[in-house]
Amino acid sequence: MELRQLQYFLKVAQKEHVTQAAEELHVAQSAVSRQIHHLEEELGIDLFMQKGRNLQLTPVGQLFCKRVEGILKDLDRAVGEVHEFLDPEKGEIRIGFPHSLGIHLIPSVVSEFRKRYPNVKFKFKQGMYPTLIRDVLSAEVDLAFISPFPEKHEHIGGDVVLTEELFAILPQNHPLAGEESIRLDQLKEDKFILFSKGYSLRPIVWHACLEAGFTPRIAFEGEETDTIRGLVAAGMGVSVLPEMALFQTNPLQPARVKISSPSVTRSIGLIHRNDEKLPLVAQSFRSFLLDYFGLDHNKTPVD
Repeated sequence: MELRQLQYFLKVAQKEHVTQAAEELHVAQSAVSRQIHHLEEELGIDLFMQKGRNLQLTPVGQLFCKRVEGILKDLDRAVGEVHEFLDPEKGEIRIGFPHSLGIHLIPSVVSEFRKRYPNVKFKFKQGMYPTLIRDVLSAEVDLAFISPFPEKHEHIGGDVVLTEELFAILPQNHPLAGEESIRLDQLKEDKFILFSKGYSLRPIVWHACLEAGFTPRIAFEGEETDTIRGLVAAGMGVSVLPEMALFQTNPLQPARVKISSPSVTRSIGLIHRNDEKLPLVAQSFRSFLLDYFGLDHNKTPVD
């Protein structure tokens, strides 16, 4: 059994089509078909079955595929560790984060880190809360910024690196736009523009409104802070956003007003897998981040 056979098999399993797999692998279709045939002969099983014009994994093929995915991931990780051992300042850091941190925080910390380690590469992956948890557990990323911080998780550890205040954002012509601070219940008659379900900021704002004594009426739902901020600026409703999501990116801006009651904050954590040592370059980045946020390296992580 050869490594090439496993790589070809996994690509065909992902694409469900020999021709498309061959195109991505930059090899002839016949070469892919031949290697799959040799693999099936060696195993004494059929890994694929025909389904229309596509191929589909057989039940035993699905079982084999899960193992092959793990083997190839471990191999990639091993190769990366060897390269890092030879030169830890030329490795790759895979980091996940929610969209709201991509405007200011991620560019800031990466820029500072690369002043020290200019040859380190970054691979970024944005996602919602459950996606980021899954990506950490499946080793798709080494580290992830996440909000809210998962206080108790069997396989995930990390640190709360920041607690961020959320502000009311209002159209510039809103009667309360000029106030220094407001109570959240002063917006109970307004329509809200919130994140769609699945985004971690939505329940934070929703529960804050309930704590203030009202259920928010939703005018629109969005998936990006720029969209929500723009709709508010255009007079379509009000919202509540974290400070890091309020850096100006276009001329049309809403008014920002402090919320005096109730206190509305979010915790931002940096998480990693508990049961696996971070690659050297990712360890360096984590140490840098703990210094950046003024945290103690020796404290026991929350897990």
